Amino acid sequence: MSLDKLTRALGDMFNPKPRYITVTPVTDKSAEPVLPPPQALPRHVAIIMDGNGRWATGRGLPRSAGHAAGTEALREIIRASDDWGIGALSLYAFSTENWSRSKEEVGALMGLLLKYFTSEIDELDEKNVRITILGDVDGMPEPQRDALVRAMQRTAKNTGLRLNIALNYGGRAELTRAARLLAQAVRDGEIEPEDIDEDAFAARLYTAGLPDVDLLIRTSGEMRTSNFLPWQLTYAEMVFDDCLWPDFDRTRYMKCLSVYAGRDRRFGGVKGQMPSTDTPDKEDAT
Repeated sequence: MSLDKLTRALGDMFNPKPRYITVTPVTDKSAEPVLPPPQALPRHVAIIMDGNGRWATGRGLPRSAGHAAGTEALREIIRASDDWGIGALSLYAFSTENWSRSKEEVGALMGLLLKYFTSEIDELDEKNVRITILGDVDGMPEPQRDALVRAMQRTAKNTGLRLNIALNYGGRAELTRAARLLAQAVRDGEIEPEDIDEDAFAARLYTAGLPDVDLLIRTSGEMRTSNFLPWQLTYAEMVFDDCLWPDFDRTRYMKCLSVYAGRDRRFGGVKGQMPSTDTPDKEDAT
């Protein structure tokens, strides 16, 4: 055995890759995944769209170019979710921590955000997509804030795909906000302290009326949730894909859905005695 082969073999032995929780590229066309049947699909998919900057840096491009390329992937995954009957899609687009990035990168992201909602709102509305922004909309710059509010108002009565876009979002901040709303309700005499339960708390979240997340997908190989939907992810299945977000396409998305369909979900109980997963009625969603 050559020295190079021996080195690789020892590296594989002592530093194994966690392939059991990642998605590997599909190179054999005959091995391409098949979309699971409707009853096996998740009702609510959440995606942490990670890797735009690394995608651009690897090509000698500015990070803003990666975000622009990521927008194309975003468009395709939203269309696929709508085509395949996914009930809700929640996307982590901009966290409260992202404001600490360079002025140039934040400016590019805000420009892309404004351009996206200007160019895509007609198609989304025509497809009956309902847009909800998760996060502090009031803390966004005025042009972006106005575009977000208009998009939510325009699609508020739509009954198709629930498209949730997390902007200026932090999971802990969302939980703190819900606690503050409950405290205010008690102080105003609307509820009693003993009325506070999980349902009352969930009703004060940005995702009120939606089922919890069934499947979380994170691209770029990172394996953490990064302060995204901590309450809603409690029983979510997680799939970590090695590819960078601009390269995430329908094939990879379908493979993640296939991985999810093959999972044995027991919610802490015994198989065959799982809680109901009926989707809430559309008119109950807020």
